[in-house]
Amino acid sequence: MKVAVIGAGTLGTAIAVLLDRAGHRIMGVSGREETRQRASSFLPGAPFLEPAEAAAAAELVVIGTPDDAIEQTVGALAAAAAVGPGMWVAHLSGSLGLDVLEAAVGAGARVLAIHPLQTFPDVASALERLPGSSIAITAEDDEGYLLGEQLAEDLRGVPFRLSDELRPLYHAAAVFASNFLVTTSAIAESVFAAAGVPEPARAMAALQRASLENVERLGPADALTGPAVRGDAGTIRRNLDALERHEPDLVPAYVAMARATLDLAERSGRLPPGSRARVEDVLDAWS
Repeated sequence: MKVAVIGAGTLGTAIAVLLDRAGHRIMGVSGREETRQRASSFLPGAPFLEPAEAAAAAELVVIGTPDDAIEQTVGALAAAAAVGPGMWVAHLSGSLGLDVLEAAVGAGARVLAIHPLQTFPDVASALERLPGSSIAITAEDDEGYLLGEQLAEDLRGVPFRLSDELRPLYHAAAVFASNFLVTTSAIAESVFAAAGVPEPARAMAALQRASLENVERLGPADALTGPAVRGDAGTIRRNLDALERHEPDLVPAYVAMARATLDLAERSGRLPPGSRARVEDVLDAWS
């Protein structure tokens, strides 16, 4: 297909590179000066064009702008008659649905959404991580889903179908799986440092890798370890006493996560009988 990428940031650029390698023709990319620099490095054969010019030359227009700019960008392309019948318009947002592409539909184009379930700090890592990643596809009909699945396979990803109305819930899950994991890591690093552990990020890396490997191999319920799943109220009390003395702002986060962990342990049947009440008594004292 002839492809244009509007707002070729980290992900958009990587997608253009992989589609180019798969045999698609990149008709143009557009964006800010950083986009021009990325294109010159990773897509030296792709012209850097104004959005409407790039889109008008394509069969598939990929919108890679920040989420808040997608609807406005598509509206501008439709107003410029740069999208229309016989064309496809796709966005890369995980949380937004197809409604933000309504202007393209009004102009006669077909629409879909493509979102890799992966994190990409830069283009080089995106090119490495996209292959093998799960890729969510949302479309209006089977033809759109089939196109999205083919594009995902061209990216060497693993496509799955995601209903439009559940995209925000899917993205909330992604935030828990990635963003909150990073935040929790930052908290742990800070507490390890307060406890005098040298090079805390390096010291905790093996523990975190093993935990994630256990989740993948066993599932979260069976991978769970620690004082909450054991019903060890005494250890939890000592943890909270120490946090109150050294990192008091982190007490509410510990209590909230301990309660969520209790829920998981109880649902999985691993919590010893009667131990939840003892742990809850400790947590209630700090709530």
